[in-house]
Amino acid sequence: MTTEADAAHIMVVEDDESLAAWIADYLNSHNFQVSVATRGDDALELIQADEPDLVVLDVMLPGLSGLEVCEKARKFYSRPILMLTAQSEEDDEIRGLEIGADDFLAKPVKPKVLLARVKALLRREQSDDPAHVIRIGGLYIDPTSRTLTLNEKDINLSSHEFDLLTLLASQAGSPLSREKLISQMRGIEYDGLDRSIDISISRLRKKLGDVASAPERIKTIRGKGYLLAPDAW
Repeated sequence: MTTEADAAHIMVVEDDESLAAWIADYLNSHNFQVSVATRGDDALELIQADEPDLVVLDVMLPGLSGLEVCEKARKFYSRPILMLTAQSEEDDEIRGLEIGADDFLAKPVKPKVLLARVKALLRREQSDDPAHVIRIGGLYIDPTSRTLTLNEKDINLSSHEFDLLTLLASQAGSPLSREKLISQMRGIEYDGLDRSIDISISRLRKKLGDVASAPERIKTIRGKGYLLAPDAW
């Protein structure tokens, strides 16, 4: 697994060439290896061929939109995707999370915030902390290889979904609040409006065969948050 010290490869997908060059130079100055794509269709091919450690992906792109790139890439790419959205386009943020983006930043991009989000996503992806396999019934989570099986069937999750499920499973039977989940997953305080955890929970339920109208595996505990039920696997 690549670490920050080994110059993690960041792919920047942005059609504004001056902004792309600025982001690339800034990340280069913090010891990351950076490649740039300016079209969505080109980016999709490069993500599959190069397998970068993280993708910074703008929404508005020629060829394919960033949302289309994210959705198509999630069929073969499980590493972090950080989307750049227009300041007023909340719908893009919601749609991005629904199709598997790990995080998002609104433009104009603030350098230190971008760097902090990139490092946080890579840190979760490349953690050197000792990791223990989690087994709950037919659910098998291996944080070291970042693989998940349910009843001996491989389940493909995005980096964000895997980390969220691991966090819930590590405290199975206890509800975790949105505040705690957002703090752990995104490194920011919950503002009462952030829907990123709710959207990711919805995606997890679907992938894990939980019934959306009456979930039994990942339950919503009113006033307390979300709970992974230890006896439902």
